[in-house]
This record gives sequence, structure tokens and C-alpha cells, in this order.
Amino acid sequence: MSFSDHLAQTSPYPFGIEVKRAQGCYIEDTSGKKYLDMISGISVANVGHCHPHIVKAVQEQSRNYMHVIPYGEFSQAPQNKLADKLASLLPDALNCSYFVNSGTEANEAALKLAKRITERHEVVAMKRSYHGATHGSLSVSGNEVKKQRFRPFVPGTTFIEFNNPLELDKITSSTAAVIVEPIMGDAGVRIPTNDYLKKLRTRCTEVGAQLIFDEIQTGMGRTGSLFALEQFDVVPDILTLAKAFGGGMPIGAFISSRENMKLLTHDPVLGHITTFGGHPVCCAAALANLEVLTDQESWIKEASVKGSALKNMLVHPAIVEVRQIGLMLAVELDSAERVDAVIHQLKDAGIIAFYFLSTRHAFRLAPPLCISEEELQRAAKAILGALSEKNEALG
Repeated sequence: MSFSDHLAQTSPYPFGIEVKRAQGCYIEDTSGKKYLDMISGISVANVGHCHPHIVKAVQEQSRNYMHVIPYGEFSQAPQNKLADKLASLLPDALNCSYFVNSGTEANEAALKLAKRITERHEVVAMKRSYHGATHGSLSVSGNEVKKQRFRPFVPGTTFIEFNNPLELDKITSSTAAVIVEPIMGDAGVRIPTNDYLKKLRTRCTEVGAQLIFDEIQTGMGRTGSLFALEQFDVVPDILTLAKAFGGGMPIGAFISSRENMKLLTHDPVLGHITTFGGHPVCCAAALANLEVLTDQESWIKEASVKGSALKNMLVHPAIVEVRQIGLMLAVELDSAERVDAVIHQLKDAGIIAFYFLSTRHAFRLAPPLCISEEELQRAAKAILGALSEKNEALG
């Protein structure tokens, strides 16, 4: 397998599977080898790869029309239907969606909206967080390794410790927004205590700051509810979605109240614009994805049971901790070296696990929600086998 000399790469050591097709929980390479995808393309293929309902929606919409004009100028049925569906599934305060191209753009736009609402410019974010790779999103991400060669960033960001209520006083009347992942994904599945997010919500309300929930990794049933916010009984002012939102197609969204969103229409007009955001084919895919999750399947309800079962299978002396909510897991080991070895041994065994951006001592597991008990058992057996092989090698 090789990449084109004309194709830019993200690292000197790509994972290197040459893909022929992907279906359900499996990716097949050009040699015919099948891999059980235990990461869903990094929390994207929540309903599995190439779900037939989504494929049909993409085919039908692409026959009608694709891009016709930049977002917001023409009324397009896929956008309208998707916005209506989201409004029916979210709390009343989150009733107006703006569709963009990706998660990082959704977060960039959410920060702009918060500044427009509050007429403030300071932002509070979490240490070890990750919100995207563009300058604004990276400015509020807590991964210093990823940031160090790209400074300066957008000024005015303060970082606090996630899950530490003693630091909430750093959110002040000068704060425009607090941006937080309700479960920190790339920090290694860091789950808040039961009342932390409620205290965060209270503090934001007290000082008039907008609370932004980044549910780019946690949305679309990954944590055992359609949105993670449902599990904590907290409603943010702004919600961002992407990754699994499109069922395999590229789309993001930032969502707030209609009153807030109207502020982007004046002073200045076109307060946020995008050429391809709300692409009709991607909106059709996202709507079909929501239909699968809410109307046709019981996978969301089963995610917590399946995730707990997988966690209970992963018992080994080399495992320091397994952090799990729904089908979102971090398997903590004692070294980065062991993580590397296990991931590569799993690849050889036909199992795809992967790294986190902000914790090198753990690897991620986030399989499609449609995964079966037998497939979970196969993956767990392979993981335990890889850990035992590594123990022997170290011995």
C-alpha cells in the first residue's frame, strides 16, 4: 500500500489500510482482508458504514440537485426537514440550526455567535480539551503539543480544569462563552461528576456567559442517549454537532435559539457565511441518519448495555483503567509503548483500535452502535491476547 506523492499526509506513519469497501462494522482492504472497525472512523459511523437508508437518501438527493447557491439564500427541502427534525429532538431553547461543513467550523461559528450575543470577547475552555484544528477552535483547545508551532492564537482564552468546581469562579462577567465537551473525548473519555455540568450551567447563567456544549464526538447515540446533554439534565445555550451527525457524509451544525441566531443576520448582515454548509446531499444523509437512530433501530438504548459488557470483558493486569460511557471507551495502559504495540497487534488481527490526541497512555474504542455481542467478544479477546503478547515480549 502506498499514498500518492501528490497527496498531503498528516503524519510520517499513517495507519495504511488501502480501503476497497466498508459496510456495517467492517472495512475491507484491497487484498480482501476484513477489519472489525472498533472506532467507527473516529466516532463517525455510529449506524455503521454505508447504512442502506442513508445510501438511498444520498442517491435520491444527488439525482434532484446538489449545490445550487451558498447557504441561506434558497429554500431547500433537505435543510428545512433536517432543521425541523433536530428541533423536535432537542430542548425548546435549542430550536434553530445553522448547518456547516465540519466540527471545527461549528465550534468557530459558536464562538462567534457567543461574542455577538454577549458583546464580550473572553472565552473559558478546558485543559486537555479538543475542539478542532482551525485557528479559532485550536485557540480554545487544551492540547499544547498540537498548538505550539502555530501561535499566535485568538487572544482572550482562559483554561480551567474540567470537573473541578473550585475553578468556576474564573468564569466572570467578562466571559463571552464557556466551551466544553460534556464528556471529554480526546482527553481519554473523561466523564464529569453528576453535578459538575449543573454547577457550570449555574455559573454561566449567573454571569451572563453563553454555555457551549461541543457534542461532536458524544452526539448521535454514542453515550447511550441521542445527545449526551440528556444524561446530565443540562441545556446549553449553544450546541455543536458533526462527526456521526451526517451518517458518513461531511456536515456540522451549531444550534441555539431562533432569537440568538437572528443576531447573525444584521450588524453585520451575513454575520456567518458558508458556501457549502448545508449541502443538500449531506443534509439528506443527516436526516436519514437521524431517522435510523430514532425511528428504525434500538441501538441507542443498547449502547450502554453493550459498552458495559465490553468494559467488563476487558480485565487484564496490564489494564490500568477502562473509562466508559455508552459505547465510548478509553483503555488506559501503563505506557505509550504498550498502547502502540497493542494497536498494531490488533490491526494485524483484523481489529481497528486507535489513539487519542491528548492522552498517549490509552487507546480508544468506539464501535458502531450496531455491533453485535459476538463482535464485541471477538474484539475483547483480541485485545486481551495483544496485551498478553506484549507482556511476554516485555518479560
